[in-house]
Amino acid sequence: MPSARNYRDLSYWLETCGDDLTPRPALDASIDVDIAILGAGFTGLWTAYYLARRDPSLRIAIVESEIAGFGASGRNGAWCTSGFGAGPDLLTHKYGRDSARAVHLAMVHTVDEVGRVCEVEGIDAHYQRDGELHLAIGKHQLSALDAIERTYAKLGFPEFHQRMNANETMAFLNVDGVQGSLLCNATAAIHPGRLVRGLARNVERHANTTIYERTRVESFEGGANPVLRTAQGNVNATVIVLAGEGYLSQLKPTKRQVLPLYSLIVMTEPLSDSQLQEINWTHRAVTHSQALTVDYLSRTQDGRILFGGRGAPYHFGSGIAPEHDRHQPTHERLKHAVSEWFPQLSGIAFTHQWGGVLGVPRDFVPTMGYDRATGIATSRGYTGEGVAATNLGGRVLADLITDTESDLTDLPMTRHQSRNWEPEPLRWIATRFAQHGAMQIDAKAQRSGQAPSGKSITERLIGH
Repeated sequence: MPSARNYRDLSYWLETCGDDLTPRPALDASIDVDIAILGAGFTGLWTAYYLARRDPSLRIAIVESEIAGFGASGRNGAWCTSGFGAGPDLLTHKYGRDSARAVHLAMVHTVDEVGRVCEVEGIDAHYQRDGELHLAIGKHQLSALDAIERTYAKLGFPEFHQRMNANETMAFLNVDGVQGSLLCNATAAIHPGRLVRGLARNVERHANTTIYERTRVESFEGGANPVLRTAQGNVNATVIVLAGEGYLSQLKPTKRQVLPLYSLIVMTEPLSDSQLQEINWTHRAVTHSQALTVDYLSRTQDGRILFGGRGAPYHFGSGIAPEHDRHQPTHERLKHAVSEWFPQLSGIAFTHQWGGVLGVPRDFVPTMGYDRATGIATSRGYTGEGVAATNLGGRVLADLITDTESDLTDLPMTRHQSRNWEPEPLRWIATRFAQHGAMQIDAKAQRSGQAPSGKSITERLIGH
């Protein structure tokens, strides 16, 4: 297992989170609790946070294979966004307009809720709500902005985004080749490492909540006697919460319920004030283009640019390993993209690069549910948009577990169960095909100036 020094090397966020990252004590014997949570990332910690406030007498154990924030919670792109793994079109198709509206409103509120908790609990997560900029880089991406506007108009939120032309966009963020944008204010930039580590310290202040680190869950069982099984002992509970996101693919019962895809990130040295002014990034709005291969950018409080994207290959059998955190061809492509977006910054130094897995459900719809008959609760499948959605998931699970009726328990995710991904080698073939196809479609659209058709097999596979 990594030493405290190695944990700092996992990402810029963990390196600068303010903790020394010394692991908490591991489980050393079987215990009995009310709530046993697998995973000390955002989902598990938010669930514990809201459960403890709902009922302080609950005995809660959080079991983590490494340290709090080791996974996606400590490695992401710093977006606390109202976006949801399943877009409003998909939710409307599956559950109807009213349900899609309810999810959207819940997510907008969730962005504010994360900021509220940071303020109330004294968690300095560098929360700054400057919005999210959807960019059209090239005329071929303008139709995607039109589609976003139409979608929110159908939901009854016609002013959710502010449309800007090329000149207006460049005055807000000077990106080379930009043709227009949509600005949504319901997104904040954060320091995820400071948030996840601060949240972990906060839940520990409750006498009945304990985090056990370096304790890997090897199996679990629901039913009359729910249990998380580890090599160091069993955690027997009334309710077990599966909050492992992409890592749930490493357990036999959930192996095919989420697909672990790697997303990689590079980060620059801090920009000077004059450099930030030259590209008009004096705010901390996050941004992305409409590329199928997915890109995402944010700006740190000290002026660094984070550029993240997909493209690292899926590994056969849903493989997750430390050596997969770095994929040099993808990291080099991301570094090159920074100079393509911002030619003024050509030659800028990069100080960090890292990667990690996100969890993708088969139908791209997250699940937030509790089966009272088995005693198993779970929130998972955020498809890379989990910083805010995990907070919503934690509140949903707290309501469901404590049998509290609310608007949240009526959301469609509480009644949803994605079907399993295909067995190997079909899973590997389809995923690699989709990854390669998305890159080809993006390259063709850029060369031709024509938007993707939306009808290709690749676009269907990746949910577009």
